[in-house]
Order: sequence, then C-alpha cells, then structure tokens
Amino acid sequence: MKKLLIIAIFLFIGGFLYAQQDIGGPDPERIGIESAQQQLKEVSVDKFEHDGYWRSTMSSDEGYTTSRLFNGSPAGKEPIPDEEGMEISDKFVLGTRVDFLRRGHNVFTIYPTRPIPIEGITKTISVWVAGRNFNHELYLLIQDYFGRDYEFYIGKLNFIGWKKMTAVIPPQAEDGFAGVVQTNYHYHNQAGIKVTGFRIKCDPMEARGSYYLYFDDLRAVTDLFAENNRDPDDMVDGW
Repeated sequence: MKKLLIIAIFLFIGGFLYAQQDIGGPDPERIGIESAQQQLKEVSVDKFEHDGYWRSTMSSDEGYTTSRLFNGSPAGKEPIPDEEGMEISDKFVLGTRVDFLRRGHNVFTIYPTRPIPIEGITKTISVWVAGRNFNHELYLLIQDYFGRDYEFYIGKLNFIGWKKMTAVIPPQAEDGFAGVVQTNYHYHNQAGIKVTGFRIKCDPMEARGSYYLYFDDLRAVTDLFAENNRDPDDMVDGW
C-alpha cells in the first residue's frame, strides 16, 4: 500500500511538471517560424525634398503656421545602404514656423498632401528633428490597414540641434482586427500602414512668440518577408 502511494505521488508530480512545461514554456517550432519569416529592412519614407508637399495648420484662434524647405541636413545622418550610388536628391529639410496668438495648450499639425504608404509590416518609424529645446511634445500620425487613425508619442523636443527620434508601432492583435492592423490574412497582397503627419502638443508655459521646428529624413524599419515572397500567379483584387 505504501509503495503504491509513493508511485502515485511520483506520477502526479511528473504529470504536473510536464503540463507546466507544455502550457507555459515557449514553442521552439513557433519561435523558429516567426524568426525565419522576417526580413527586416530600413527604407526611406520621405526625404522632404518636394516643395509644397508638406503643409501645416493650427486653430486660427491659437496662432498661424508657415512651412517651407531649407537647405541643410543633420550631420550624424547615415545613408541607407541600398541607396548608395543612386544619386537621390537629399539636400533640403522641412521647416515650420509657428506664431502664437495666445498662450495655452496649443496644438499644430504637419501633414503631407496625401498619406504616405509604407510597404510590409512596419516595426518603427524614425525622423530627424531640430526642436530648439522647447518642452513641446511630438506625436506621429498614421492610418492602419482599415484606414483607422492612430497617434503615437515620439518624445519631447527639449534638446539642442538635430536628434533622431523614433516611434514604435505595436504588433497587430491576434484576432486581426483590434489595435493597429497592418495586414489581413484574407489578402496577403495588401499590407502596410500610411503616415499622415505629425502633431505637436505645446507646453502652455512656452507657447508664446514664434517657434521654429525642422524635419529631415523620415524612415521606417519594416518586415518585407510577405512582399518578397508573394505568389506571382495570384490574382489582384480591387476591380
């Protein structure tokens, strides 16, 4: 009887440990698939080289804005390897001037004339910024696969000179509909998000007089596995 009780206890403990490992532990095959099916690449989204393509706006009772291109470039910016030797124009930066009419929690927006698409599954979006050491906050504006608008905090503009600032795009929810959706399992030939601009939320203590802000070299790190492995014989929808 005693031996049977000891055997039963050992069997119970062994089964419990196996269940813990099976449920709570990582699946090596799943990890292998996810890591193998990623082709991360840094791509250029916009270099701010086209006059009139980017505009700015704010509420007329808070102030007014002006945006234009200037000659210049951040000193620490490194070229994208795939663009070396292609002689792509990269000599301008985008400048925006804001003249405040009153102090408060003012907000202004900088946006392209049309949303800029990014291929693949975007992981991060970065941009070089000269913020003039103000406590204003910078946000990234995007649209997901379904055209829904999202806003992501990038950081404060309280620094001198140029700085590369980055926003992280959260991964898609498992149900395929919640959060930022970048792809739909029904249509693998369509994926990605669109950049719709930047929003600057001003510190009310420093929202006075004139404020100057500069942007350059908008980039993204994106997973191009699906883009590079599409079925060439697949049909194209949208007709």
